[in-house]
Amino acid sequence: MTTITASTGSTYAGVLGIGSYRPRRVVPNSEILEQIDSSDEWIQTRSGIKERRWASDDETVLMMSVNAAKDALKDSGIDPAQIGCVIVATVTHLYQTPAIATQIAVEVGAPTAAAFDISAACAGFCYGIAMANDMVRGGSAKYVLAIGVERLSDITDRTDRSTAFIFADGAGAAIVGPTDEPGIGPVVWGSDGTQHQVISQKESWQEAAGSYQWPHLTMDGNPVFRWASFEMAKTAQQALDVAGVQAEDLDLFVPHQANMRITDAMRRALKLPAHVKVARDIERQGNTSAASIPLAITAMRESGEAKSGDLALVIGFGAGLVYAAQVIRVP
Repeated sequence: MTTITASTGSTYAGVLGIGSYRPRRVVPNSEILEQIDSSDEWIQTRSGIKERRWASDDETVLMMSVNAAKDALKDSGIDPAQIGCVIVATVTHLYQTPAIATQIAVEVGAPTAAAFDISAACAGFCYGIAMANDMVRGGSAKYVLAIGVERLSDITDRTDRSTAFIFADGAGAAIVGPTDEPGIGPVVWGSDGTQHQVISQKESWQEAAGSYQWPHLTMDGNPVFRWASFEMAKTAQQALDVAGVQAEDLDLFVPHQANMRITDAMRRALKLPAHVKVARDIERQGNTSAASIPLAITAMRESGEAKSGDLALVIGFGAGLVYAAQVIRVP
């Protein structure tokens, strides 16, 4: 019997570079209040958001992704031609096919790379990092470009008091490749489809086509808050456990930037020591779904809160309900 040759890759993988793109337009709460019955104080108390970024017409999913990817490539020092796969996590590339990843691959200089999109909402970036880690270690790609990108302003109902102030736009990217020591811990991921309705697209594509407008997001805030604050703290702890890391070993905690109150609840549940710096990018950026974690990490690097080699616990969670967490080394 002929034996099939198995692929082999690197013993370890890590994040070699990271980059981001923030839209130019800053939207303060005062602008949101023009269409909803609320107040700046209520929005900040409810979410921690003071302002967010919304993309202009030229800041497309493609444009933002390419800019973030080029930053990540520069940060990593990897030649774009070495990229073997491009993974794009997004729910706002508003075309069913082809995947935006194929166009991004061409634009960044990796025209023959495998390329595909994934729909894992706010957990998308962590899903992408998990798959990239497995690809590098399994041998199906030496270097992987993982992107989280959203234009949530396109599908936000700006008259909906419960969601109009939350969602925003942006892109983040990471290069994953071989390392001498483990740079990405085992992923803890999963889903709870019994609660799929609490964050969802309000209209089907057929209904949206009939109304000549894009569909909108809807969210039932209270059950989402309870699930994210308490169940996701358990998932984050599991990610620490499987990575063999204690809370006191961490330098950074970078949860999906969904809500400042959720972040604080998770920090307390995890009993994080005072020295662990916690990402709070939502205050100025808003909730960018799949883009929020890489945007937050780059913000922490730019401010000096994060430095190369820091140990970070990252966790994404959102519509589905889906979630993923892992420990990574900051590039």
